[in-house]
Amino acid sequence: MAVSGNKRALLLINRQARRGQRDLSNAISHLISLNFNLVIESTQNPHHISDIIRRYQDQVELVIVGGGDGTLNAAIEGLVDTQLPLGILPMGTANDLARTLGIPNSLLAACDVINTGRLQPIDLGWVNGKHFFNVASLGLSVGITQKLSKEAKRRWGVFAYAITALQVLFHSVPFSAEIRVKGESLKVKTVQIAVGNGRYYGGGMTVAEDAAIDDQRLDLYSLEIDHWWQMIPLLPAMRSGTQAFWPWVRTIHGQEIEIITRRPYLINTDGEITTTTPAYFRVVAKAITVLVPSH
Repeated sequence: MAVSGNKRALLLINRQARRGQRDLSNAISHLISLNFNLVIESTQNPHHISDIIRRYQDQVELVIVGGGDGTLNAAIEGLVDTQLPLGILPMGTANDLARTLGIPNSLLAACDVINTGRLQPIDLGWVNGKHFFNVASLGLSVGITQKLSKEAKRRWGVFAYAITALQVLFHSVPFSAEIRVKGESLKVKTVQIAVGNGRYYGGGMTVAEDAAIDDQRLDLYSLEIDHWWQMIPLLPAMRSGTQAFWPWVRTIHGQEIEIITRRPYLINTDGEITTTTPAYFRVVAKAITVLVPSH
């Protein structure tokens, strides 16, 4: 492992995450058995997570986050500011960042990755002053975020995303937007625009077939459908990232992207609504380091 022998780590826990307390207790015991000296902080208010990281930056050499993608997103500004490496205990519903990085879903196996893994620099996305790991999007995904309850995620797990998406899709209305990239301006009528930094989002959907979290680019797709039923045959392609081959899906790559709409549209970043259009996106190359499997 790249950190020093005493392994002083700040463990940030979202105790409202989907994984049970027994799994978490076993993971903490396992980390202690691996000679980690843990400072454990739990918070029910994700807005405090980055402040906690900054508070402990001179006392630890590693931050371990136990939670889902929303908890990780709440930690992102603190990680950027302190440049402390990140270890991940995937305890959420989707765990898309862990999936992108090849971190196992088993908490004990994830602890072993934190203990013996390698440090990998990864890119971050940035929109209107807010960093993100996986995807920022507007349109359908915002409706899904607003409708998807914690109770549904606990009960149905990752299937809650698909169930909620179909409910939102049935009532979706296309909107107009202007996309500016590489000096060009594109006018679109769409139900969703997604801008991805990583590979996976939304419970295992794939941003683009060749997307990677360290490729120093953003991958945009726009769903330009006229009828809700056109999404049904698209779903398998969105799982595999091959939606670019469908005629009503526009795909663009770039390091900087602007999206402009007539009225402000909400944008979610890693499943949390954080900003609105007009939106300026850019990729921040090698912004932080994460412990990933050594192979």
